[in-house]
Amino acid sequence: MAFKIKNLPSFFLILLQSIFFQLVITIENGTNTKGGHWVELKRSIGISAMHMQLMYDNKVVIFDRTDFGPSNISLSHHRCRFNPHDLALKLDCTAHSVLYDLSHNTLRPLTLRTDAWCSSGALTPDGSLLQTGGFNDGYTTLRSFTPCPQHNTCDWREIRNHSLSNSRWYSSNQILPSGKIIVVGGRNSFTYEFVPKNDVASSSFHYLPFLKLTRDPNRGEENNLYPFLHLLPDGNLFIFANRNSILFDYTTNKVLRNFPIIPGQEKRNYPSTASSVLLPLNLTGLNGTRLPDAEIMICGGAYPGAFSLANTLKIFLEASRTCGRLRVTDSKPVWVMETMPTPRVMPDMVLLPNGNVIILNGAMNGTAGWENAANPVLYPVLYRPGLVDQFPRFQLLAPASTPRMYHSSAVLVPDGRVLVGGSNPHRVYNFRANPYPTELSLDAYYPEYLETEFDSLRPSIVAVEATNNTASYGGMFAVNFLLREYRVGGVGVTLVAPSFTTHSFAMNQRLLVLEVVGVEQVAPSGYRVVARAPPSLAVAPPGFYMLFIVHVGVPSGAVWVQVK
Repeated sequence: MAFKIKNLPSFFLILLQSIFFQLVITIENGTNTKGGHWVELKRSIGISAMHMQLMYDNKVVIFDRTDFGPSNISLSHHRCRFNPHDLALKLDCTAHSVLYDLSHNTLRPLTLRTDAWCSSGALTPDGSLLQTGGFNDGYTTLRSFTPCPQHNTCDWREIRNHSLSNSRWYSSNQILPSGKIIVVGGRNSFTYEFVPKNDVASSSFHYLPFLKLTRDPNRGEENNLYPFLHLLPDGNLFIFANRNSILFDYTTNKVLRNFPIIPGQEKRNYPSTASSVLLPLNLTGLNGTRLPDAEIMICGGAYPGAFSLANTLKIFLEASRTCGRLRVTDSKPVWVMETMPTPRVMPDMVLLPNGNVIILNGAMNGTAGWENAANPVLYPVLYRPGLVDQFPRFQLLAPASTPRMYHSSAVLVPDGRVLVGGSNPHRVYNFRANPYPTELSLDAYYPEYLETEFDSLRPSIVAVEATNNTASYGGMFAVNFLLREYRVGGVGVTLVAPSFTTHSFAMNQRLLVLEVVGVEQVAPSGYRVVARAPPSLAVAPPGFYMLFIVHVGVPSGAVWVQVK
């Protein structure tokens, strides 16, 4: 539904539009918004959560950028950071990164030396965060953060002897079967390269014409930044930018296939920011010998010209209402389009342990960029990809109270909650901006499966029968769990890879539904499930995964396993 009012003060117009759209949501979808609840974890974490990465020690690395000016949290031990290249503060005694402890709801400041604004990242097989690029002095910077669960003194480390071959500002990352990480794109960087930089093959970069062909020519309106990357079960890479997508063999630098253009006029990448997920890979019934089907889903975005209108005239076009699904493993893939309950730009899409998708954050009008959007979407949406009829697949959930606009992020955590933070649509920290100030708070969304009414159906993992909680490719392993009310045929095992999330894209997000070989009762309320580990490095790149037992759609809390 298009809605335009002219000649009204900007704030009043935004307020009126917001009220109108929330009314439309109620009229079109009824008042049934049951579905979970929200809890504010921290009124302030001192910074705005532009980037987030969950680590295997149940802590979350959060950071924004060093050129916002002073943050609201000081560096430890009265330390200061001096950087002559910083555009905001040469001498800065405040932190621009924190480590958040999920178990204790505490945090401590971390030290970023260079500007990581609009950067990218991925976890290495040993669980370290390898973080790439940024702005200004961070264009070609490689950084790492290694968890230290025993002493809690670890901090960012800059890898000064190996830098990136090209500038990587607004690039995307994907871990590969080899354990290497591919870094694709960035502003005016039509190339890709590999990290870590520990061999001759990784020391250079490779030209990818697709990135240049998908850039819109209008100034500032590239619409192909932060390209969507998904590693497919055959080891090739799905790359989506703007409205186009390819199947890419990064080992030979060859495009193997051009997929159909996604229907509709909408652009889908930054600044017309949509979100994308690889839907759950179902390994059941394959006996470890066949590859699973792979399907990509992309939701939201903005129409042509939306960025220019928002950026220059502060006219905010309605965002896209559509999602597209493409089964890329079909012989003749075709986009299947669906309609969300509301328009949405800058959404975050998070895979839940039971295989559903939650869509949250973002705005109904405008695009990404400084003050370029209006009308926050407070209602998350649950999407159930397994339902046959498309209409009930979308369900409105309990609304948030905090707008999460440009520079917001969301990640799944091991207890099944979704951690949500960020929102700073301004060039600097601006805590008095109206109506969308810089947001320093951190929230948790509790999906409906965490409500007490499901306690009797919720499994509780006791132990994983695997050496050092290691799942070896193609091998069997068992998990012992407790369950008060067992229902036959209702037990599944899922593995979820923790994502690096920024700018509406959860890089490396992946969910695998493992093949269950058998379930037996071993004690009153005690059960043992035997599952088959992923068959190959391409289906599940090496690294740490959250393992959930899912019983009739209700997941346990996760334990960490290392797949290798």
